[in-house]
Amino acid sequence: MFIATLLANPTAADLTAIAVESLRNAWGGGELRWLAPGIAAEFALESVPENRWQVWEDLQGMGVDLVVQPQAGRRKQMLLADMDSTMIQQECIDELADVAGVGAQVSEITARAMNGELDFEGALTERLGLLTGLPESVIARVIAERITFMPGGHDLLRTMKANGAYCALVSGGFTAFTAYVAETLGFEEHRANVLGIENGALTGIPVKPILGREAKVQAFHDITARLGLAPEQVMAVGDGANDLGMLKLAGAGVALHAKPSVAAQCDIRINHGDLSALLYIQGYAVGDFA
Repeated sequence: MFIATLLANPTAADLTAIAVESLRNAWGGGELRWLAPGIAAEFALESVPENRWQVWEDLQGMGVDLVVQPQAGRRKQMLLADMDSTMIQQECIDELADVAGVGAQVSEITARAMNGELDFEGALTERLGLLTGLPESVIARVIAERITFMPGGHDLLRTMKANGAYCALVSGGFTAFTAYVAETLGFEEHRANVLGIENGALTGIPVKPILGREAKVQAFHDITARLGLAPEQVMAVGDGANDLGMLKLAGAGVALHAKPSVAAQCDIRINHGDLSALLYIQGYAVGDFA
């Protein structure tokens, strides 16, 4: 059996009964279950419809996400999450660059790297070079004044942990930021790159080894092996090309507000919902949120 889940942006809450019931009837689905009024609903299917992606495309124009996945094992025992533009709404290196007055240059390199157009390690080295000499104190300023969490993140972590899941943060960003995000949201561990700092200023030189796509894959293998979990028991979420390795390994790889070239390689694409969508697709109703 399979489950089809329809999701709207929680701030709009404009998922209508007509839209959900029309699709259920067209696909011959089972009993309709509302997970959150106006936001999320699901129904069972005996097979994956052939026109799944055409319907997905049509619903995108209505501001609705559609996920079809196997019913068995959809509630996961581990969350492996990217940080920038996933658990938080910013790219930390772009915020540092903006303060340094080189925001436009760095943002353009970031966008190309996340879209898979540039080698991640080379792009990171080039961007850090533009931050040479930036005072270390700027890090705390960016955290205090510029970092905001992606809606639904607190619900996601609390609910999955309350149901026995392990949560890890793996980022191509920096430990100075992942430490803050991990502590605030409740991740049990975090991995990221280390900013080179000497005499109170950024050196502009990345500290090796650089954590990119392959390091995220290695983190996936390391943590699942340590916990005795199968890949099918993991939900991974990210938005960039350097996340694709772990997204493809996970039982549920979620492309969240991802670059088109990244989303096209994933079966679970959340473009309108927030992080709470990751709970709905596991079958949690809003009343189940911790």
